[in-house]
Amino acid sequence: MYRLAVCNELWGDTPIDKVFDKAASLGYEGVEIAPFTLAESVEQISAERRRAIRRAAEVCGVQIVGLHWLFVSPPGLHLTTPDESVWQRSAEYLKSLVAFCGDLGGSIMVHGSPKQRNVAPGQDLEDARRRACGALRQAGCVAADCGVTICFEALRPEETNFVNTAEEAMQLVSRVGHPNVGIMLDVKAMSAMPDGIAGTIRRFGGVARHVHANDPSGRGPGMNGIDFGPIMQALRESGFDGWVSVEPFDYQPDADTVARTGIETLRKAME
Repeated sequence: MYRLAVCNELWGDTPIDKVFDKAASLGYEGVEIAPFTLAESVEQISAERRRAIRRAAEVCGVQIVGLHWLFVSPPGLHLTTPDESVWQRSAEYLKSLVAFCGDLGGSIMVHGSPKQRNVAPGQDLEDARRRACGALRQAGCVAADCGVTICFEALRPEETNFVNTAEEAMQLVSRVGHPNVGIMLDVKAMSAMPDGIAGTIRRFGGVARHVHANDPSGRGPGMNGIDFGPIMQALRESGFDGWVSVEPFDYQPDADTVARTGIETLRKAME
């Protein structure tokens, strides 16, 4: 059965230990972390600090689910770039993120970062796919040792020109061919897919490793009227067995209200 988590960037620059406490008080079992909220580069985060973050979550009684928004910082990262030096640095940083996730006790990494994967003007799509697969395959080998799964996220066409449907994501990870590289599903993104939200879940929920819950408008669950009943039912029927993380992009009227409404909406939909 799936469990509910919330993404930490909802609370902006609030210290991560305070976020754990807030999430726990609202009833969330897990917290998903955007690395850029902790440091420009995870390579700057010491082993001692990593242990402290992990302990803080344990004290609050929440689990660190993993990481998302992986390539927001440091500047210049890109998954598909034809610039060999940039690609090499990005592939190496992806491995650093895997190690960081494992150090925190996380098990899921969501690769969205649309701007940092766009196919460049004039670049051959096949070259972009080859480069993405190469970086993901390298990171997958590290992930196997860290107990981490990297989940590639299909995103809407207005956000990126690289992998817009769950089917395309499956094709990409099948080409990677590593058991620690899979797909995840995002409600906002699925709203633009050919099968719609529930239909996409029925097709791919059984193989998806993770889910982001949000509204097609970018608001949180329950903040804009979308019915999550059929969505949660489709997840259950598909056999999905992982984390469902509340990931809004609009934090109005305030973070606590958005997070509280999100978990109340999903719990009601699960009944």
